Amino acid sequence: MSNLTAAEKLALNSGELSDMIVMMKCEYMCVDSAAGDDRRAIVEELAGHGAIVHTCSRNKSELESCLKSWLDDGFKITGSVCDVSSPCDREKLMNDVSCLFGGKLFILVNNVGTNIRKPMVDLTSKEFSTLMSTNFESVFHISQLAHPFLKASRTGSIVFTSSVSAFVSLKSMTLQGATKGAINLLTKNLACEWAKDNIRSNAVAPWYIRTSMVEQVLSNQEYVEEVLHCTPLGRLGDPNEVASLVAFLCMPASSYITGQIICVDGGMSVNGFYPRHG
Repeated sequence: MSNLTAAEKLALNSGELSDMIVMMKCEYMCVDSAAGDDRRAIVEELAGHGAIVHTCSRNKSELESCLKSWLDDGFKITGSVCDVSSPCDREKLMNDVSCLFGGKLFILVNNVGTNIRKPMVDLTSKEFSTLMSTNFESVFHISQLAHPFLKASRTGSIVFTSSVSAFVSLKSMTLQGATKGAINLLTKNLACEWAKDNIRSNAVAPWYIRTSMVEQVLSNQEYVEEVLHCTPLGRLGDPNEVASLVAFLCMPASSYITGQIICVDGGMSVNGFYPRHG
């Protein structure tokens, strides 16, 4: 216990009844995007368990608004303005994290991602580069940069955000699905390669979640009906349903789980042929 920081000693001596909460209280974590309802939900879920969180966003005004709201709620959350598609910004982000957390990081949540909804034949080389750099290169590089800090914690955990598009074909999602498929294999390989450093690696793969990002698509009622027909549970997901799984994968309760990609999709990815009538 002599090597623990003051914050860690306080957490371990706090007398909390739940071991899970005690362990979360001393954990420093980086969430690499706070933009979007689902991403804010992840930050708030983790901070609600007592984690000390650093997050980032390209949008300075949105980040500042979130940080003020979180401070008012009593959360221990800091943030950086960062474009994770920029290598220089990624390096600065992880340098900030190292300085804030004393070179030690317990949890890294890689949840940046975007899509350009076009048929494959219409995608330009620039759009290809944008999707690859934002969805895959960014999380690959951030994970590389975070490795020494995760290793120093002696109990590191990475959670990536994948998608059901990595498992099944979806309209206008060919390239996005390819980037998420790459994340799935990165998740599995890091689980094996970094196990010797006691670092776990898992991913969550959502289907349609009620967020501002998909509002335009879901404004088409016929499209929504098709989505619900493909989803055995017959409804869209809620951001908190993704956030709660991410939080679980960060906790000691999941300490023997690594290399897994878990779909949060209401059963969509396993749905075969189930007619609506009969």
